[in-house]
Amino acid sequence: MTYRMHIALISPKGPLYRKSGIFRKSLRYMPLTLPTLAALVPPELSAKVTCIDEGIEEVDFDIDADLIGLTVITGTARRSYEMAAEFRSRGKTVVLGGPHVTLVPDDAQRHADSIVVGYAEDEWPRLLKDHARGQLQPRYIQSPKLDLSNRPLPDRSVLPERRFLTADVFEATRGCVHNCSFCVVPSAWGRRPLQKPVHEVIADICSRGARRAIFVDLNLIANRAYAWELFEALLPLRIQWYGLATTLLCEDLPLLDLAARSGCRGLLMGLESIRPANLEQSRKRFNHPEGYTKIVQLLHDRKIALQGCFVFGMDHDTEDVFQETAEMAVDIGIDLPRFAIVTPFPGTDLFRQLDAQERILTRDWELYDGQHVVFQPKSMSVDALSRGNEQAWQYAYRWRSIARRLKNTAAPFHVALTTNVGYRFYARNLNRFYNCDWMFGASRPDCRRSQPQDRLVAIGENA
Repeated sequence: MTYRMHIALISPKGPLYRKSGIFRKSLRYMPLTLPTLAALVPPELSAKVTCIDEGIEEVDFDIDADLIGLTVITGTARRSYEMAAEFRSRGKTVVLGGPHVTLVPDDAQRHADSIVVGYAEDEWPRLLKDHARGQLQPRYIQSPKLDLSNRPLPDRSVLPERRFLTADVFEATRGCVHNCSFCVVPSAWGRRPLQKPVHEVIADICSRGARRAIFVDLNLIANRAYAWELFEALLPLRIQWYGLATTLLCEDLPLLDLAARSGCRGLLMGLESIRPANLEQSRKRFNHPEGYTKIVQLLHDRKIALQGCFVFGMDHDTEDVFQETAEMAVDIGIDLPRFAIVTPFPGTDLFRQLDAQERILTRDWELYDGQHVVFQPKSMSVDALSRGNEQAWQYAYRWRSIARRLKNTAAPFHVALTTNVGYRFYARNLNRFYNCDWMFGASRPDCRRSQPQDRLVAIGENA
């Protein structure tokens, strides 16, 4: 077949995920971004599409492509910009898109021939047609009238399925109705949730013959009526599925019961903090720490496992919060606790607040990964926050804590054991991958050595 255009789509990765590291390639599920972009290429362009996920293979800078498309999250922005510069030096046309580009388009613009701001469904095909006519524009911006219906199914054949844990990954909705200050969603895409027609979601699942499905939706229950319709449509499929939802699901027992009957066997929920003042400040007022125990019980009663996520470093956190949070997570039986350092992603309300207070320590986007401290905490030192996060991980994943979880987990025993052992390895090796070396320049000492706090701040401001 003769191709009129060759498009290379690349998903750059940060250091942790770049082919090796804590997360081996076999433990990752196939991302939907590249398969979705490939499916959106207009057929009339007769284009060859090559997709490269840097998490599983090296990027060939000599690839014979007419156009290079890079999808960028904040943590991979520096890597993406470096790759873009290399491709452009070789005469390639480079397009950048993704969450980071949408959050701070002016930051990305100078690194590319063109950028896509917002979702890609309409603007990506328009960009490709313009490029084919030699009329590429510097910026394409998503229309506020975006509709997800009647779109092509993701083309999962563009990535090697065998290199991922599963390719049975699906999307039903986008966006979230909430306005949490640290979340990129309201800042990047607004608060109007989008839904794919339920019959199209079901068709995608059936086309795969999937028996287990992962929904990557940020909040699957953002629209209750839609969630109800989706869960009812899943009933006849008799599959097991996993997804993300807010704690509000546990306040709606009919919807929770339907989710369980439809095959829900695991949910990720952002519990965020055990300090009500933090939840109030971050506008996540619907979370109630005194109710976390009941949430676990309600889910376990329905054979649904919980991956509960917490963030540290909010203004009302003091140095006792790490151990208290880890102990609570173990005591109430969260199947898979996760901890992170709150990250002020650019473009969010949290970033603007901390920047106005001159508390942002660095704009090196590669450090914006949820485990580095990139701002000055209010009630502790940078080092205390870094140490405390590690302390929580290590307590939650010591053998005694794991054993307590395995006795009462809602997950199949072999799954619970495998995931807990994997997270134990992660917890015990955080300092190999996440540390404060960036604050000290070329000498790169261990950030856990005692250092004057003004030294940390001063170097961070100049990083």
